[in-house]
Amino acid sequence: MSSKDRRHFYPRPDPKSSDGLWLYGLHAVRAALANPRRKVHRAVLSNRARDEIGAKLLGRVRHEIVDGDAVARLLPAGAVHQGVALLCEPLPRIDIEDALAPAPRRRIVLVLDQISDPHNVGAILRTSAAFAASAVVIQDRNAPPETGALAKAASGALDTLPLVSVVNISRTLDRLQEIGFWRIALAGDGETTLKDASADAGDIALVLGSEGSGIRRLVRESCDAVAFIPIDAAMDSLNVSNAAAIALYELRRE
Repeated sequence: MSSKDRRHFYPRPDPKSSDGLWLYGLHAVRAALANPRRKVHRAVLSNRARDEIGAKLLGRVRHEIVDGDAVARLLPAGAVHQGVALLCEPLPRIDIEDALAPAPRRRIVLVLDQISDPHNVGAILRTSAAFAASAVVIQDRNAPPETGALAKAASGALDTLPLVSVVNISRTLDRLQEIGFWRIALAGDGETTLKDASADAGDIALVLGSEGSGIRRLVRESCDAVAFIPIDAAMDSLNVSNAAAIALYELRRE
């Protein structure tokens, strides 16, 4: 073992530890280490992952060099860890007003109503970051908690895009209206296409519901318009993360 490796060697963390949250995957860990709001404890990674992440980011956390099997033992079975796991704290909560920085173009906020699959939420975060959305809003009681699986699906976006947890979706939509957002619910039985519903709007709050029950009635009634994405009759609906990607493309295309 080189003196450099010896200097950064630490006892293997206990996989049953409740002292934090394990994130994994190169993009998720790199973004967490680059996020000053993220409190980090230690990293466990392979030599290859260390080279991929770089000394600058790893300089903020004590880290242990191990083989891939040792990383896997810290994580749920089947986790695609790419040779790295990071023990950290969940992100601190943020208010919607603090998440909405001024922008030179239309601001977009995605509001997720009872979408409980962490992979869908993670995929929506990733797509939202790709299309420069301002924030993603979830309800604290009906959304998945922050986990390594969600962060991995988000591919780093969990630490680069504000994820705002709120008590009441309808009240948050009212607050967004006060700020100047046009509120659009996306539903298969919408009254108009998303293109037409957003044509004359400035900032937009786009509401998406779960694939099973859809958007709840009170949440839908809090919106200014209910719109749909035109698809062929051969298919009833789209996966919610795919619908989010198409909708964001449409909103940015305008």
